[in-house]
Amino acid sequence: MAETLLTAQGLEVHFPIKKGVLSRTVGHVFAVDGVDFHLKQGETLGIVGESGCGKTTAGMAVMGLTPVTGGTISFQGRDISSFGRRDWQRYRRTIQLIFQDPYSSLNPRMTVNQILADPMDVHGVFTGAERKKRIAYLLEAVGLSPEQGRRYPHEFSGGQRQRIGIARALALGPSIIIGDEPVSALDVSIQAQIINLLLALKEEFDLSLIIISHDLAVIEYLCDRIMVMYLGKIIEQAPYRPLYHAPKHPYTRALLAAAPVADPGREKQRIILTGDVPSPINPPSGCRFHTRCPHRMAICDTEEPRFQPAGEQHLVACHLYPEHPLE
Repeated sequence: MAETLLTAQGLEVHFPIKKGVLSRTVGHVFAVDGVDFHLKQGETLGIVGESGCGKTTAGMAVMGLTPVTGGTISFQGRDISSFGRRDWQRYRRTIQLIFQDPYSSLNPRMTVNQILADPMDVHGVFTGAERKKRIAYLLEAVGLSPEQGRRYPHEFSGGQRQRIGIARALALGPSIIIGDEPVSALDVSIQAQIINLLLALKEEFDLSLIIISHDLAVIEYLCDRIMVMYLGKIIEQAPYRPLYHAPKHPYTRALLAAAPVADPGREKQRIILTGDVPSPINPPSGCRFHTRCPHRMAICDTEEPRFQPAGEQHLVACHLYPEHPLE
């Protein structure tokens, strides 16, 4: 059985809202509000949901880039909040990030060789000839030539810049990579190339991936297991096949129904959700989706649903289960 690398339990990230001359806290943005998930060795976990659902914030918390308000994040059984300076340095080498915008994430004043060497300088690894060999290997691994390492980011296309970002993420030999919308800024034809590259690199470097995206097609193609988030909560999680072919939560069904299908002859029934997404500053009581749910019941207004089994490795947080499952 694969080892569990990363575990989040009751994860909360609340951003304070300050007003007045004294900057007093008058409220909070409940970006992530009690989330549990885990990542196993060699697994690709997808986090999907609308903009503002908290998926990127959860990824930043795992990276240690966003302060955690509550709950725990454990790496190989150790709570990262207990890490000292050396522990954090080792953890940074183990978990790396691929940014959404490949252009703004690269220093325009540095060549590609310098960009790839920078994390090695920070961590004091791969010096001299070994470093040159490592940089050449990384460039070839992502489909670029070592000679291109002397160029600057503006001399590359968007897809090539994202390849550079991926090479930088691989520079220190991590075991986990988080991709925050890694292909959303690219043309569709280039997206396919980068997705296939990520799959190939996962096998070559023995990586575990967390892919954050609103693109359901990307998540389905890349991920082994998927979490659906809504307003700071996980509402459904399952392996990709049962989630895409038999979604249980009304919100998941609406998301999948809204996704375009590359078949003009296939009719698809849309599920139109009424109302707007509530504010994360003042989320609804009970089930957070109840203000837009077509299957709303009285209990949904007051009681938060717990995860219920809805199949093998399939969990759903909905009061419809197990008594009133959707067909």
